[in-house]
Amino acid sequence: MVLDKIKQPNDVKNLTEEELQALPQEIRTFLIEHLSKTGGHLASNLGTVELTIALHLLLDFPQDKLIWDVGHQAYTHKILTGRADEFEHLRQYGGMSGFPKRDESDCDSFDTGHSSTSLSAALGYCMARDLADQHYKVAAVIGDGALTGGLAYEALNNASRLQKSNLLIILNDNEMSISKNVGGMSVNLERLRTSSKYVGLKNDVLSSLEAWPNGERIIRKIRSTKNGIKSLMVPNMVFEDLGVMYLGPVDGHDIKAMLDTFKMAVRINGPVLVHVITKKGNGYEPAERHPSRFHGTDIFEIETGLPKRSNNPGYTDVFSTVMRKMGDRNPEVVAITAAMAEGAGLKRFRNMFPEKFFDVGIAEEHAVTFAAGLALGGRTPVFAVYSSFLQRAYDQILEDVCLQNLHVIFAIDRAGLVGADGSTHQGVFDVSFLTAMPNMTVMAPKNKWELSDMMKFAVSNHDGPIAIRYPRGEAYCGLKEQRAPIQLGRAEEIKDGSKVMLFAFGSMVKKAEEVEQLLQSHGIDAGICNARFAKPFDKEYLQAIKDRYDLIVTMEENVYTGGFGQQVQSYLSDIDYKGKVLKIAIPDEFVQHGSVTLLFKELRMDAESITERILEVL
Repeated sequence: MVLDKIKQPNDVKNLTEEELQALPQEIRTFLIEHLSKTGGHLASNLGTVELTIALHLLLDFPQDKLIWDVGHQAYTHKILTGRADEFEHLRQYGGMSGFPKRDESDCDSFDTGHSSTSLSAALGYCMARDLADQHYKVAAVIGDGALTGGLAYEALNNASRLQKSNLLIILNDNEMSISKNVGGMSVNLERLRTSSKYVGLKNDVLSSLEAWPNGERIIRKIRSTKNGIKSLMVPNMVFEDLGVMYLGPVDGHDIKAMLDTFKMAVRINGPVLVHVITKKGNGYEPAERHPSRFHGTDIFEIETGLPKRSNNPGYTDVFSTVMRKMGDRNPEVVAITAAMAEGAGLKRFRNMFPEKFFDVGIAEEHAVTFAAGLALGGRTPVFAVYSSFLQRAYDQILEDVCLQNLHVIFAIDRAGLVGADGSTHQGVFDVSFLTAMPNMTVMAPKNKWELSDMMKFAVSNHDGPIAIRYPRGEAYCGLKEQRAPIQLGRAEEIKDGSKVMLFAFGSMVKKAEEVEQLLQSHGIDAGICNARFAKPFDKEYLQAIKDRYDLIVTMEENVYTGGFGQQVQSYLSDIDYKGKVLKIAIPDEFVQHGSVTLLFKELRMDAESITERILEVL
């Protein structure tokens, strides 16, 4: 096995030509076999095998800096830097991360997990290098989907100032991010793909002109004109208009062609973008046919590509069904996604109501302000987004939606602990930052029926910004008989009790049931209340029970600071509550990757640990 010869960074440079030809298939086989057991990002990594090998032949690690946008496609990079043995525990607690991590290897230059950051970070490295009079290479790999993010354009605009040294930008163009790419950049790149003969044609034309009388003067005139020959043949050459030299397209599965181009590019002063065409899922037929499904996959059967785990309906599936029904019944409802139609549960809505569905690309900031405009235009926009991605649009939520008190609905998927994707994806901050915003309403369902009821309430019985957060994974089907109508700011008492009240928000109601049973075994008859609302929370209920319970336990799947529990405790202090308050929340730290069950236990937020904490307080 050629892979056996790669034990540390730069070993790939010692391989023979024959070994280099065998290496891509070995890596693909390795990735398929290991990810079928652990899960992970498969399609994106299968598409970047040769690209990564070419970059490792060019760069010297760890001196040179390679920055991956998002970072979910860096598995081959991890293999080539000597971490193949760690794939057995990929994305497991205490094991190797599925994203680049600086504390994992000095060959990882930047911790990533979200989109469109690579160019800004790489440019920062370049400026620091030049100020220190150092000469290492800096390369950034960004996907065509990530180019829909505004941060990438801000960096490209700034990169044009780099004149005396080099920045290598690799555009990994596979025509897909997570959902199929949309927008003007996607159209522009399609034109570039189909104009692969442009460079040769340009050279032929210039050679012919040189033979003409006054040909040199004509050539100078063409080169000095912004809308010259290049703009005529390749419309909208946005990169060179921004001052970034463009090379390509290059076959992203031809190591030699890429390496030759990269060597040429790093000799040029200034930013140079090499346009590389790859195929997502390359080498594994199920991933080639269904790249979205294999973007982030659970464990699967290699022969068929089918998942091994049960596929019971999740909260995303419930949301998907509700949106489809609302699209049919309410002509004002429109749906927005930021390149996550499948992941956020809007695929069926898109297929049934294409005129009311808007995929804005990886551009959460734009999505929110776009939703504000739709609301002002008389529509009821529902923006379906992962919790950790919504953070990117904080200013737009505050300034463009809440300040104007617009009826925009935020359907926040993956709220709470998400598990294997780790610290960049844990959705544990939204309650804190959303409840700080005037006019915002924040809700969370206890089970699948309540999610449906909350969506209907948000669309038809509310006016103003409203967020509904729900977790990743299977939807809870318990407490079906508890289905009191949704009223703004009103909680739902599940069970009366004495001494201890479990005041739980959203997904933690299920855990409160487990805690209540454990407390029963200790002779404690605890009450359970489904808070429903983090803002406005039910102050009347708390006022009514404050003299009945010695201990009120707030339970939330959100960070401690600024969360639901802190706000409840502050109010209880204001109304002179004489008992104690125990706040069950995620500590103010970044939670690493691992199974959700194990993470809850490590954070002392599983039912057994919560029970122990309650007994300690009592």
